[in-house]
Amino acid sequence: MNGTINLFKPKGITSHDAVSKMRKILGIRKIGHTGTLDPNATGVLPLCIGRGTRISEYLLDVDKEYIGELTLGIATDTQDIDGKVINYSTNKVNEATIYKVFNEFIGEIDQIPPMYSALKQGGKKLYELAREGKIVERPSRKVRIYDLKIYDIFDSKKIIFYVKCSRGTYIRTLCHDIGEKLGTYGYMSYLIRTGVGDFNIQHSYSLDFIRSLDKNGLKSIICPIGDSIGHIASLQVEDKYYNALINGNIIPMHNNILESYQFNKPIRIYCKNSFIGIAQIIINNHIANIKMSKVLI
Repeated sequence: MNGTINLFKPKGITSHDAVSKMRKILGIRKIGHTGTLDPNATGVLPLCIGRGTRISEYLLDVDKEYIGELTLGIATDTQDIDGKVINYSTNKVNEATIYKVFNEFIGEIDQIPPMYSALKQGGKKLYELAREGKIVERPSRKVRIYDLKIYDIFDSKKIIFYVKCSRGTYIRTLCHDIGEKLGTYGYMSYLIRTGVGDFNIQHSYSLDFIRSLDKNGLKSIICPIGDSIGHIASLQVEDKYYNALINGNIIPMHNNILESYQFNKPIRIYCKNSFIGIAQIIINNHIANIKMSKVLI
């Protein structure tokens, strides 16, 4: 089995736990995730299987989509529902102001990663330092919010929202920052990830469902390696180059290939109607060439 499985991660387990459970279900050791999803969050967690683990790097940078709930008036040390309450506010915020402030967070924004995160500083994970009662300075990072919509507001206190964002965006920090901008506090009280690149929640599978499948059923839910990275441009190469490609040789191409593909960017390569692997266009002696980066057959 080689490819990816679109797992619906349940609440209460880590991404590492999900990988461990899938290893037992499939009887395969070579499984990895494509970016963590917090234990208290549910939703889409693509898992790379077998040779599919070699494409995980191409799935790390894809955009993410979520539906979340922001609760105003309370701050927690983890910025989510599992944390300890550290501040209260009785400030009332009207709906018009909530909509206005949400719109201000669309685009490129600065985020300071939360202390309760897996980022490392001085060789230690931030959440390990936080558990020791230490708070260290964290540099802000640029992230991008592509879309941010309010679905509903309850009593000007609980806000159901949708967000599409870049890699590295902390939704609980977004909730915290929106709360502060509104002149109160806020924490993420619920989160479900609805999309990771081309993987969406409509075509995700629970652990129980996967556990119930026979071998043929399991094969049917594994997305082929090439299709798993459909966000990357593809190129069909003439059959005569097949042996050269699978041996990692450089293949000369017409220079007009540069009109359709980006120089030094990954491209999915197909030959003899099969996915071969990942390549890049390089220039050698003023001629465009295809150079295989990863052969995946």
